[in-house]
Amino acid sequence: MDLDNTALIVIDVQQGFDDREYWGERDNPDAEANIGRLVAAWADASRPIVLVRHDSREPGSPLAPGAPGNALKPVVADAPHDLFVTKHVNSAFYGDPDLHAWLGERGIRRLVICGIQTNQCVETTARMAGNLGYDVVLPIDATHTFEMAGPGGIRLTAAELARATAVNLDGGGFARVVATDDVLGA
Repeated sequence: MDLDNTALIVIDVQQGFDDREYWGERDNPDAEANIGRLVAAWADASRPIVLVRHDSREPGSPLAPGAPGNALKPVVADAPHDLFVTKHVNSAFYGDPDLHAWLGERGIRRLVICGIQTNQCVETTARMAGNLGYDVVLPIDATHTFEMAGPGGIRLTAAELARATAVNLDGGGFARVVATDDVLGA
């Protein structure tokens, strides 16, 4: 995979996602290690890295500004980066500063997107990127999510939600869903 002029977008790798009482059961315990591998590879190659942080406006959220959980996890907290985006909605394209404008100014048309939560902010950002014409690659093993309840008592496990995201993105033509090893050529 040609990674020249490809930005790594690291979504919401924040300490508040370690609060199991708030979020429930997660999938993919290797997500942070794979995110770290991607960040290291991008830093070593001097490719653009964008860190994104969710500043929740939801009362009681562990991701609220000022809460300890708003801080980035150690795997990315000290990572070199070219842009830091804050947002309070699902898509990094609705953050500050303007991600789409920043990418456009640099002629970046390919994105590798990773982070937390697979089926929420990662999927939403990937869908928007696909709609905006970017070539999107999503290493699914560099993401994780949590079980979730829906209407009428339907409950899906984190693994089921991650599989649905993979189908939504790849099957829907928004992104190529791959493994971290595929991105890194390992």
